[in-house]
Amino acid sequence: MKKVLLKIGGMTCSACSSGLEKYLNRQDGITSAAVNLVMNNASIQYDEEKLDLKQIDKFIEKAGFESLGIDNFEKEEKKNNNQKYNLIILTILSIITLYISMGHMVNLPQIPILENSIILAITLLVLSLIVCFMGKDIIKNGYKNLIHKTPNMDTLVGIGVLSSMIYSIFGTYMIFKGNEEYVHKLYYESVVIIIFFIRIGKYIENRNKDKTKDAIQDLMMITPKYATIIKDGKELQVTIDEIEKGDVVICKPGEKFAVDGEILEGTTHIDESFITGESIPAKKEKGNKVIAGSINYEGTVTYRAEKIGKESTVSEIVKLVVETASIKAPIAKIADKISGYFVPAIMIIAIISALVWILIEKETSFAINVFISILVVACPCSLGLATPLSIVIASGEASRKGILIKNSESLENAHKVKTIVFDKTGTLTKGKLNIYKIYNYTKLEENNLLKIVASIESKSEHPIARGIVNNAKEKNIELEKVTEFKNIAGHGVSAKLEDVGYLIGNSKLMLENNIQIKEKDELSLEKEGCSILYIAKQNELLALIGVKDTIKENAKEVIKKLKEKNINIVMLTGDNKETATAIANSLEIENVIANVLPKDKANEIEKLKKDGLVMMCGDGINDSISLIKADIGLSVGSGTDIAMDSSDIVLMNDDLSKIEDLNNISKKTIKNIKQNLFWAFFYNVCMLPVAIGMLLPINITINPMMAAFAMTISSITVTLNSLRLKYSLK
Repeated sequence: MKKVLLKIGGMTCSACSSGLEKYLNRQDGITSAAVNLVMNNASIQYDEEKLDLKQIDKFIEKAGFESLGIDNFEKEEKKNNNQKYNLIILTILSIITLYISMGHMVNLPQIPILENSIILAITLLVLSLIVCFMGKDIIKNGYKNLIHKTPNMDTLVGIGVLSSMIYSIFGTYMIFKGNEEYVHKLYYESVVIIIFFIRIGKYIENRNKDKTKDAIQDLMMITPKYATIIKDGKELQVTIDEIEKGDVVICKPGEKFAVDGEILEGTTHIDESFITGESIPAKKEKGNKVIAGSINYEGTVTYRAEKIGKESTVSEIVKLVVETASIKAPIAKIADKISGYFVPAIMIIAIISALVWILIEKETSFAINVFISILVVACPCSLGLATPLSIVIASGEASRKGILIKNSESLENAHKVKTIVFDKTGTLTKGKLNIYKIYNYTKLEENNLLKIVASIESKSEHPIARGIVNNAKEKNIELEKVTEFKNIAGHGVSAKLEDVGYLIGNSKLMLENNIQIKEKDELSLEKEGCSILYIAKQNELLALIGVKDTIKENAKEVIKKLKEKNINIVMLTGDNKETATAIANSLEIENVIANVLPKDKANEIEKLKKDGLVMMCGDGINDSISLIKADIGLSVGSGTDIAMDSSDIVLMNDDLSKIEDLNNISKKTIKNIKQNLFWAFFYNVCMLPVAIGMLLPINITINPMMAAFAMTISSITVTLNSLRLKYSLK
């Protein structure tokens, strides 16, 4: 199976996107297709043995649209000016039509020549034909989706407009034959006003849709256009597209980093808040990674280009945001299902209602009015935008906070999570061992003792050894020369310092060398959750050093807030029970599952899923199996490695409070989508009984023009409500 994201041309409304999606999903060889109206693209998964890209392009063309190739998320040229001018012309034509056909009802001055019924009918016919031409895409889309057996909103409007037009042309013919009473049975103004109101709704939808799209596409513009590289010992200014992997790039104070890379020389602080959501500038020095688009605050640095073009972190983020919007959330699938039944049902209701009124009134004019009004008033054109617009906005805002959501289902379900499972090392803790406590049995000062231990451990690659050495470096302790270093597998190390022999390792190493252990101090460190390092000199115990991981600063506060939301918190770790319990107690986590191998973590996740949705939070490396097994897999502190397949959501830094932000974004987004779905139907459903004629006994009725107005209000309400979400997530 292969997946491709294609740019689609010719989509003007939600009817287009839903119709194309249904058509593609029926084609042999396409396993799934999701068409995104907001981004004007289609995410298509297909069988390479049955199809190729050219055949998919033909499917799209056959459906009446245009495939513009792979979507590279490039900035699009605005077409709003043409839409604006067309709307102005349409407005003028609509006012003229209303004046001619209905001006006499409010005692407006009449045009003498139009008092002739034939000239009046022909004038209105010409005006409505011009307007129909300007709205031909609506009629075309409606027809196209009807023949593809996917009738939609445009189908309803198209049938309504054509019915009005055909009946009015028939009325014009009758006027030519001398039947003057048909002057009062012309629906040309309905044709014009229906198209006018639909155009207003679509114009507002497109304007707001473009604002949302721009917010995503602007991410692609965050990197600089030019950069300075070193070639043959000389500085050379090049465009960002000319940079190749391995090039040495210079970034001066105030400049942006052009590509992702690794610092080779220099120290600085950079602003990478647009990626990580962290407002405090991050210190960067030799060996540290930098992200394209980050701002260099101080100090000139040189760095090696590692990820360029589509491989860059920025490109990956944009791709994830767009793909998230392209994959339909469960709530969107429900809306599509409703829409699939809704349109045919309305067509049947319109036909039956018209036939009933013909039988009751014995007159065609009112029945036609009912038929057209039902089709138009029941057309929630905004339904197709109700979900994707909110998803795109939410995904974009989440990415700005350093939360990358890979699929919309995870976004929808994040606030429904009943249990959050945390890995310990690297998730709740920093993943870096530090000295917690030292029991010193010598007359040596602590720093001198640490110098001996760190000097010897500098020869070892063990994580505890690295922790000891890092602690010594932080205290600016200079290490001494070590001789006769030997690694004793499973026990520790031995070495000489100034011709004096030392043993450093675990309790087994001490016991084998008949060195007595201070059991009371050993037990105390174990209760504190420490890993213990035993230091001996010439068969004499010098010290016990307790080393343990450091809990992240805000971990306890985050756990507390999540528990206040009635979320069950579980620690799942491969570490020993004592260490895990000590960390859990300090974080007030009651449920601890320890001594679990990575392959067995998935089984524990499966057990927890019986009580509701489970989110697994891990570092994305050792926890890949459990991240996949959970309902939502969340990788914490994964830096710029956002392309991991194991997780559904990636936090770009170590800030656990982003989990609470995720919960908030999910909750507000789903609430916004539900509001959109409500407004997509509200006006239309309320007006449906009126359009059918149920309230005629109390003299309440509706005409096609008012029906079109109600439909437009629905579209405006949905788009404005979606934009409101953006500000509520700030």
